Parts: sequence; structure tokens; C-alpha cells
Amino acid sequence: MSEAIGRDRPSYNQAQIKEKTLFLLLLARLCAGITGPLHTFGRPPIPLGDVLFAMVFKVYTTKSCFWCIPDLETAQKDKLISRTPRPSTILKYFEMKLLTRFLRQLVIESSLPLRKVETIFAIDSTGFSTCRFARWVDRRYGRREVKEKRVWLKVHVMCGVLTNIITAVEVTGPTANDSPYFKVLLETTLRNFRVKQILGDKAYSALKNLLLAWQKKVLPVIPFKSNARAKHKSKDPLWTRLYHFYSLNVEWFEKRYHKRSNVESTFSMIKRKFDSQLRSRVKTAQVNEALCKVLCHNLCVIIHCMYGMGIKPEFWCDEEASVTTDSEKKG
Repeated sequence: MSEAIGRDRPSYNQAQIKEKTLFLLLLARLCAGITGPLHTFGRPPIPLGDVLFAMVFKVYTTKSCFWCIPDLETAQKDKLISRTPRPSTILKYFEMKLLTRFLRQLVIESSLPLRKVETIFAIDSTGFSTCRFARWVDRRYGRREVKEKRVWLKVHVMCGVLTNIITAVEVTGPTANDSPYFKVLLETTLRNFRVKQILGDKAYSALKNLLLAWQKKVLPVIPFKSNARAKHKSKDPLWTRLYHFYSLNVEWFEKRYHKRSNVESTFSMIKRKFDSQLRSRVKTAQVNEALCKVLCHNLCVIIHCMYGMGIKPEFWCDEEASVTTDSEKKG
């Protein structure tokens, strides 16, 4: 829950009471923008929008597929979906790489109702552990010992600091560096939002990131590393200007940089509500499950903004904005 919305306790309580009902309704509207089946051979396939609806709702409940089937049948009776997929079908679609781009697009689309609200954004990454373990040999202290640790994935996000809405997301392996994903997250956000400032930790203090933000007319509020010098080895003047400006205006910088903590709050919101562990065993399914968690978070943020800010969410406003599958395009 963002600080701005948290001040209004009655609105927060109403949002909590109505959350599940509104979540299903908003999710149905969002998935309605994904049209067409994934395959065109064999028996008539289930509509892709219905499968995505079931996948996201399954993650929302934090339960197994079998547990959420009664709710999906109720959703079918309420005409939110046309068919109720079987548990095995839901799990099968989780393992499809093709669905990753659809889920990423749904995350972006779910953030658009707040495009006029957010102008300052924070960027960071966090880890989600999986149910699988990796082994390694520890040879310290003259002993050879086999140990195990959980395998985990890294989720890179950019979020608004006012409402905690996530505007761009990328899922990578555990050893991926943060800095290379600055560009894709910023450019994705700039397609739909007016970005005035971008806040990030020292991991993003690379010259190419500062230059990109400056070229896009975005102020990068990113601290320099302790070993940084006033003159960059490339002798780029932007590095020197920002280095001296932040060094001479520490109070100004810290006041704005403090808002970066909202991205940590965003990660906490996701993990506390939708679990910090990924239940899937296959890597592709783990990536899709992580994206579903982010999408669930966005829809919950929208619901709170409906009560706290009077937002009236609309998805796929452009008639040509909905996503169609390749099979439907060929048809």
C-alpha cells in the first residue's frame, strides 16, 4: 500500500473488502485484449485469454490449480471467461515460452490507468527463490563439503514512487547484473509515461545509463560509487557535471533519492501478499509465474487507486491496441 493511499484508512478498508471481486473483473477486462487461440489444429482449443485469466488468478490465490477451479467455474457463470481450463491445462500453459511476451504486455497495459499520475520512477531488482536446489562443493578450512542452496530468479522492475505501480519488468537468471537492464526498462516506461526523474542505486551508475537518461530528458538521481572520480576515463562532460552537482547539493540529492525506497516497498508488497517463492519447477514456468505475481500486484494497486484517488481504469483504449496471436493473424 503506497504512502499516499495509506493515509486514507476508510478507502483502504473498502479496497480490501472489494479486492477479490474487482480483481476478477479487472483481470477479465485485461485478458479480453488477448484474442485468439494458441493453436489451430486438433480439438477446438481454449481461448488464450481464458488461460491467462486462470494462470494469473492461480498465482493470486497462492494455492494449487485444483483449489482455484471452483472460483474459475463461478467466473465462467458470471461470463468473465468463456471456458474453465483444467488444472493440467493451466500448468501446461505455464511452461510455454510464447506466453512470456503476453504476460509482459499485460503488465505494461495494467499500469496505463496511472499514466497521468506517475512522473518519478525508481528502478531495482529482487530475487524470488524456487523449489529447486543447486549443489556446490565447499573446500574452505581444509574440508571438502557438499552443500545445497535454492535456485532463484532475478526480477528487474521500474515502478512509480507514488502508487508503486510497475511499468516495466524483466526476469533473468540469478547472476545477471542490474545495469544492462536500465535501458530496456526506461525505454519501455517512456513509451507510455512522462518520466521526469529516475531513481536508482549505485549499481546503475554507469556512464551509458546517465547519457541515455539525459538524452531522453530524464534526470538520473543515481549516486556515484565510492571509487568514482570527477573525470570519467572517456572525459565525458556529463559525468563531471553530475558528479560536482550532486557533491555540492547533498541535501537536495538525498531528499529526492530517498524516494527510491519505494521500489523496496514494492518488492515487499509482492512477496508478502503473493509469496516470495516460485512454486513451478520448470524455468519457463518460473519466469511466467514471476510475471503473474507482478501483474497481480499491479491490479491490486489499481483497485486501491480506484478508492483512494478516484481512478477509473480502462484497458486497451485503442481499438487496435489488443494483442492477437500469430495463429489468428494467419487466419
